Formats: sequence, C-alpha cells, structure tokens
Amino acid sequence: MTSTAPNNASPYGTLPPASSPATRKPISLPRLHEMHARGEKITMLTAYDATFAAVADAAGVETLLVGDSLGMVCQGLSSTVGVTLETMRYHVESVHRGVQRVQGTAWIIGDLPYGSYHESKEQAFRSAAVLMQAGAHMVKLEGGGWTADTTRFLVERGIPVCAHLGLTPQSVHALGGYRVQGKTEASAMQLKRDALELQDAGATLLVLEMVPAALSAEVTLALPQCATIGIGAGVDTAGQVLVLHDMLGVNLGKNAKFVRNFMADAGSVRGAMEAYVRAVKDGSFPVNSEHAW
Repeated sequence: MTSTAPNNASPYGTLPPASSPATRKPISLPRLHEMHARGEKITMLTAYDATFAAVADAAGVETLLVGDSLGMVCQGLSSTVGVTLETMRYHVESVHRGVQRVQGTAWIIGDLPYGSYHESKEQAFRSAAVLMQAGAHMVKLEGGGWTADTTRFLVERGIPVCAHLGLTPQSVHALGGYRVQGKTEASAMQLKRDALELQDAGATLLVLEMVPAALSAEVTLALPQCATIGIGAGVDTAGQVLVLHDMLGVNLGKNAKFVRNFMADAGSVRGAMEAYVRAVKDGSFPVNSEHAW
C-alpha cells in the first residue's frame, strides 16, 4: 500500500518537510549534563520504527529508547528475554533513519538485550559496537553490582551508558514477576549502593523502574553526575520515560499504575507526545499519589 499523504502531512500529526533545517540543537551528552545540572526534566519515550521516531523527534522528545520492550509490544512475546541483538540492531537502524528524516535532534539509546553483555566485558563491547554502528548514541544495560565494571569498560572506550535499576525486565523470572523493588530497608540500601557504583563507573543516565517515590528521590539527590529517569518511580527523578504504546493507549493488556494515556485528549499522535513533553517538563506527570508507590 502506498501513502498518498504529502511530505508534511501525516495521520500521526503534522511533520516538517524533509528539507527543512532542524529548529532545535541536537541532544548531546554535554547537553544532557547541562539539563540535569539546571534541573530541567529530561523526556524519554520508547521508539521502534522510523515513523514514530520522526514524530517523537518533531514533538520535542529529547531521548528515544529503542527498548527491548519491543519483544512484547511489537513481537508479542511474554517478556523481553527472547529479544536478540540482531533484532535490536534492526530497530535501532530504523529509529536512526526516522530521526534523521525530520529534525535529527533526538538522542538515541539502544537496549543491550538479554545474553548480549552477561558473559564478559568484551562481549558487552562487541554488542554495544553493533548498536552504536547502527545509529545509537548510547547503550542501556540492566542491573547493579557486576554491571559497574562493564559500564566502566564501555565508557572508557567511548560508549555512553544508561544504567537500569529497580524492576529489571530481563530478570523478571528471578524477581518473581513485575513487582515494585526497593521496598525493604535492605533492598533500598542495596539499590542506593548500586546506583552510586554505576555513577562512579561513568553512567550518564539511570532508569529507575517501579521504585518507591521516596527512594527514587533519595537516589536522585545522591547522583549529581548521573540523571535518573523514572518509570513508576515518582515525580522527583531527573526525567521520565514511558513505553510509546502505553502512553498512546494501544497496548495489548491493562495499563500499569504508572501509565497515563496521553492520546485520550489529543487529536493526533504528535499532539499526545507534545502533551507528554509538557507534562514532564512542568512536573504535572507523574503524580505520586496516582502513578507511584
């Protein structure tokens, strides 16, 4: 099927022409540091293809996570564990092309999938190189403890790293399901130790997923050099991330507590994304009493 819509028109919302110059400066590692230092909230959404990546970039979303959540929302898998490095490479390339097609400003993060970095630091580097060559600006890995050494190894070789603590979906079977993490004193202390180690290892961003709001606020204050990005972790993180399909209300199951359907009151996908950006920036999303623990 061939689209008959003009360059700058789309059912996803109006896009600027392909030939128009970018109206915003590209997001870079120094810019992320600057935003964090001045307290400006960082916005992040998942993206898996060229079209939605282009719309998100045009809507002002600063960071796009090509997440292994694609295994669930795109492939219909029951968890992220079945996603392969080759699949991630394909989707990173697609997102990169989409961003370049329109504004070319968003920072692209590629998830290192299950089994692609667990064997050794050298394996992690080889896997990260695949995603960087496909168009990622940064890679994300899950867990604490041993991942600090891997993070340091990658950062020393010029690969920016986003860490991920709390609910780590690749470890869902070990965690006993999709549960809030850091609820006990011991687990909260361990999460804080892991976060500090990852900052010291050079991680620039840290996703905190399904962590009590009070704990994520403590971690955020303790990490001046590493911006926390919350999902189900309260309003006090340095930024927020949602799965694209969740925030558009088109997921295959029931929305998690931390999700808001931004499409409900928007006239287009781009309008929903712009509303999300505004809400994160002004602190009206998330609301601790509604979206956090």
